[in-house]
Amino acid sequence: MGGPLLLWNMRLFTLLLLMPGVLCWGHEGHYVICKIAEEYLSEDALFAVKQLLPDSAEGDFAAVCPWADTVRFHYHWSSPLHYVDTPDFKCNYKYCRDCHDSYGHKDRCVTGAIYNYTMQLESAYAGNNFDLSTCGDNLTEALMFLSHFVGDVHQPLHCGFTGDLGGNTIIVRWYRRKTNLHHVWDTMIIDSALKKFYNSDLSTMIQAIQMNIADTWYNDALTWGHCAHNYTACPDGYASESVSLACKFAYKNATPGSTLEDEYFLSRLPIVEKRLAQSGVRLAATLNRIFASQTRIAQAES
Repeated sequence: MGGPLLLWNMRLFTLLLLMPGVLCWGHEGHYVICKIAEEYLSEDALFAVKQLLPDSAEGDFAAVCPWADTVRFHYHWSSPLHYVDTPDFKCNYKYCRDCHDSYGHKDRCVTGAIYNYTMQLESAYAGNNFDLSTCGDNLTEALMFLSHFVGDVHQPLHCGFTGDLGGNTIIVRWYRRKTNLHHVWDTMIIDSALKKFYNSDLSTMIQAIQMNIADTWYNDALTWGHCAHNYTACPDGYASESVSLACKFAYKNATPGSTLEDEYFLSRLPIVEKRLAQSGVRLAATLNRIFASQTRIAQAES
């Protein structure tokens, strides 16, 4: 894997799945991503994921994917891990330049977090002496953070400009509602699409995206999950894509005080849906690499 890897101390799992409030793609976006990922998990990865899910998830992987937002203000240290700020108007991303928190601490950003939690899971499953009873809570959190952050790095404004905090300080109107540009991309485009095109049915939206993966995006989707140099995780490329999309689509025609309506919504919705699709396929590919053969060994010896 590329980039420095940190092993931060993990706290015991705290059940806050039902806590109100949404950030970063919103509850719906993260749920969509993990529902898509489930379809592409290998047998080994699915077995490992099911082992690590908390009982409260009742076997539903997607149920835990919004979790990292619900604990953001409980685990204060995790807040900088949801995004990476890039220099204003540069429209590019560089790990060594950009991956740090507001205090300058290196590796504390969404791409650094993806590397970290990937390594935690991969290290735990590297041999056949894995004991869920001694490290299960830490690894459950690692899985939930990783699954969430792979989604976050695909949201273009989670790799937006430092000066406007990824669009958070750009106040706009979404039709008649006052909001900020970041929130438009986190939740409002998805919410509007659900009402306008999917009869407010999230499962219908998921099915439509899955059909596009299998049809419209099929040739591109074949390469989405690949990582160069046999890396287990490769979020730097995802961040580069996101800041490029932020410049071309998110920031364009969205100046402070502007009203964003059908023209903006209908031209940006395909970008949002494709990023959700890419997140799901890439999350599954990452988990498949993490749990590639170790689980098979454990099952064979059980």
